[in-house]
Amino acid sequence: MMLDRRLVLQGLGLAGFTAAAPALAQQGWPSQLIRIVVPFTPGGSTDVLARVIAAKLEQIIPSKGFVIENRPGAGGMTASRQVARSEPDGHTLMMGHIGTLAFAPSLYAYVPYDPVKDFQPVALVAMLPNILAINPKLPAKTLAEFIAYAKANPGKLNYSSGGQGSAAHIATAYFCHRAGIEATHVPYRGTAPSVNDLVAGNIQFTLTGGPAVLPLAEGGQLRVLGVAARERVGFAPDLPTLSESGLPDFEAVQWYGIVAPARTPRPIVERLNREINALLGQPDFAAALAKDGAIARPETPEGFGKLIASELALWRDVITRAGIKAAE
Repeated sequence: MMLDRRLVLQGLGLAGFTAAAPALAQQGWPSQLIRIVVPFTPGGSTDVLARVIAAKLEQIIPSKGFVIENRPGAGGMTASRQVARSEPDGHTLMMGHIGTLAFAPSLYAYVPYDPVKDFQPVALVAMLPNILAINPKLPAKTLAEFIAYAKANPGKLNYSSGGQGSAAHIATAYFCHRAGIEATHVPYRGTAPSVNDLVAGNIQFTLTGGPAVLPLAEGGQLRVLGVAARERVGFAPDLPTLSESGLPDFEAVQWYGIVAPARTPRPIVERLNREINALLGQPDFAAALAKDGAIARPETPEGFGKLIASELALWRDVITRAGIKAAE
């Protein structure tokens, strides 16, 4: 997923945003620059969301400023380890992602942090439902027809992703398991080339974020069969869920959220959660996310923590059963 930074910022109208700064959640905080660490390179969805959140918080929380620190490396584990070991004083935060907080412990032989014990969930920010897309030359117009075709041709279909161990790889492997079909994974270096080969017919299907496939489906270059969410989504209301189409309770979404080092004081966590949730409730923000296939998702720190724990268990089972390993 690649959110359009300019679109989101314009949608929020942050340039003209002003708000009175309420009383501090805890005496003495913040007393220095607040860092939001992004464990990936600039320009991706995790980075864009972090910058939007920082721009908002800087307007309403008196501090010496907010800064985004991009620290890519080891699939996000380098930054995650550093944040986990930072002082739990509310001055170091991280924009977490399903990859760093749910996939990594099962993908890698060694992960230098515990997603549950080493972090304090602060606020869930957004969820990105994956969409099942197929090459339109396949003789299937519904999910049931596609599954029947795949079962009649075991091992003959290929599915693509943006890389070994990527969100699309793991989500599609999960789909194959639930649907009871056999298919071969073909990893690419990025989502764009993986979708290009799907359009060309060298690959037959994928399960990935909406921005990569919905415009192509509108042009007839791909066929989308369903969204891997519990409910239909506002940015594609006519697209059925995979659950209602024959895979009960099937859900495979990417998600992003702010975490802090464990033992960060509760008043700080509550203040940050309240302000971030207020942002997520703004119609302009929700609309800007929807244009990129994402859904704003306000949640309590406890609710976000339960999501992380449940996702760890779900994807550990999927990754282990499918024998998925991170790229060397």
